[in-house]
Amino acid sequence: MTASGDTAAAISEADVARWRDDTPGVQRRRHLNNAGAALQPRQVVDAVRAHLDLEASIGGYEAAAAARGALDQCYHVLAALVGASPRHIAVTSSATAAYAQALLAFDFAPGDVIVTTSADYLSNRIMFEALARRRGVRIVEAADLPGGGVDPASVGSLVRSQRPRLVAVTWIPTFGGLVQRVEDIGTVCAEEGVPYLIDGCQAVGQIDVDVSALRCDFLAATARKWLRGPRGIGFLYVSEAVLGKGMHPLLVDMRGAAWSEAGAYEPYDGARRFEQWELPLAQVLGMGAAARYALDAGIARTSVRAHALAAETRVRLAAIPGIRALDRGERLSAIAAFECAGHEAAALVPALREFGINVSSQSRDENAIPLARMGARSLLRVSPHYYNDSTDLDALESALRDLLRA
Repeated sequence: MTASGDTAAAISEADVARWRDDTPGVQRRRHLNNAGAALQPRQVVDAVRAHLDLEASIGGYEAAAAARGALDQCYHVLAALVGASPRHIAVTSSATAAYAQALLAFDFAPGDVIVTTSADYLSNRIMFEALARRRGVRIVEAADLPGGGVDPASVGSLVRSQRPRLVAVTWIPTFGGLVQRVEDIGTVCAEEGVPYLIDGCQAVGQIDVDVSALRCDFLAATARKWLRGPRGIGFLYVSEAVLGKGMHPLLVDMRGAAWSEAGAYEPYDGARRFEQWELPLAQVLGMGAAARYALDAGIARTSVRAHALAAETRVRLAAIPGIRALDRGERLSAIAAFECAGHEAAALVPALREFGINVSSQSRDENAIPLARMGARSLLRVSPHYYNDSTDLDALESALRDLLRA
């Protein structure tokens, strides 16, 4: 296993051929929906299947005992993925569940402020609104930079004037290629002593992550997207500062705490206090296999390839009459968003599947506020990863030209 920061060598044709050979799905589909759920390498599928087979043959609890060492190693590899130690990693059912567990560590009261941005992930924003309705929390958006993305100076001004309980930022929004300046916001929060939560759902596995450089207190992530792991599993990074304060979710269970006597409990010493007792262990092992595969491939270089493919996609598709590229920001990710004049993106998704091409869409019904700000009725989201190649982009371009002419 090699840390991604030490693997910046150029990618060869043999590398791409090996990655594609490890990915059976590329023989059937041109998968450009990695921001939704990436195709899994066979190493990930094998890890999941092997544990399911073990559970079926000897029993679930017995299989857990037999796999204890391998499960512990998953915490080590996930920690390496984000530049942390295993005691700072908690496994959750998804990035959204991880994000919710972090929010539940705060005893919000009426008048408390959460500072966030205009690029929140929809589920996160709904959780904020629920806190506003039920706890009287105020949600305050920082201003954007002229070129797009949150302005760290605006966050700093709000932190000093509002003294928020929490600053919460979505690193890479789901609806386009924007990459927000989370490390600059981390500096502000650290200097002002304000807790900082990052949604890294679209970042982990796509770009290098170093939580010490981000200076965050929490980072939520999923396995199913750029990490190329199974669905239904994710993880949460929790800082030493949070652990040292004894913070834990409101509804901690026997996985996260010991009930020592009536009227008392003691939280687990590390981040596993943010976990729940019942975990899908086959999925945990699959996520560990995915993290190991990503580190071995070298995220520093696979990120460059994915971003280059997305940049090429923007150029190619924007040249098709009726297609408008929607991405803006000083830094762009491997997510490329487009509006197709006269066509609902949701209708184009199944049409492209008929060509063997996977992409995704968003409409104003699903994400009204961000799309209104972009001036789009709906968007087609294309998200290539490092195992994609130019033939995938050729097929997408050709199919869209045919569909928009029809």
